[in-house]
Amino acid sequence: MASMRDIRRRIKSVKSTAQITKAMQMVAAAKMRRSQQAALNSRPYSHMLHNMLVSIYAQLENDSSCSPLYSRRPVQKEAVILVTTDKGLCGSLNTNLIREASRFNPESTVFLTAGRKGAQFVHRTKRQLVGEFTFHDTPQYSEARSIVKMAAELFLEGKVDKVSIIYPKFKNTMSQTPTTQALLPLTELKPVTDKEYSVDDEDTPENQHSDILFEPSPKVLFSALLPHYLNTIVYHVLLEAKACEFSARMVSMKSATDNANSLIKELTIHYNKLRQTGITNQLLEIASATSSLS
Repeated sequence: MASMRDIRRRIKSVKSTAQITKAMQMVAAAKMRRSQQAALNSRPYSHMLHNMLVSIYAQLENDSSCSPLYSRRPVQKEAVILVTTDKGLCGSLNTNLIREASRFNPESTVFLTAGRKGAQFVHRTKRQLVGEFTFHDTPQYSEARSIVKMAAELFLEGKVDKVSIIYPKFKNTMSQTPTTQALLPLTELKPVTDKEYSVDDEDTPENQHSDILFEPSPKVLFSALLPHYLNTIVYHVLLEAKACEFSARMVSMKSATDNANSLIKELTIHYNKLRQTGITNQLLEIASATSSLS
């Protein structure tokens, strides 16, 4: 049975931990608001750019010669861009992403990682890592461009036949969904028809620009937009990942703080019971001694 001194020490230790988790919760909450707003603001632009490319490609009558990034070939080797966090203490966020990445065949898959947790997973499981990147709490467009450059080079040089990206998709503060999205070849991508971003079901990208005349030609416009499109998609993914990270960390630290406070209450009650028991025993001893003297 723990002594009163041991309980006092444990209460002091738990209080110190609660102060740390509370501070981390407040920091994550401040960063969470900015990152969530950035991710939500980028969605309409990236989705509209995506649908624009799908529409322009429809004008080209599915001409795969418009860009080598559209060349479809049998998938013998695949590259996966794994977007995780640099730090832990964010609940099951990284665990879910790593579980998604574990489904790929290690013999025919190479990894590019954005975030230290993903790189640690690849090294630990002895998978093939061809590129390791980091990105700031406020992701930069140049960071996305570096990732896209390496992935596109692997695809164009024939080292891989397909490129996918795994990232956490932000739903709300309490929910983040691990998502796998095909990036290359571009024929793998499907039109976005999410009502939340003002794209109606009957106004799909296939018929959205069917009567529009392009200047310059659709092929020239398509080739010019492709690099910007890929950079924008990955940049949006990094924004989503940061929104998910800070949301998950804020929730995790709040849960840790609540658990610490509950433990402090339980320990305090237990300490008071022991203290009251000690006082009662002392009073009984005094009363017994008094009665024996009389």
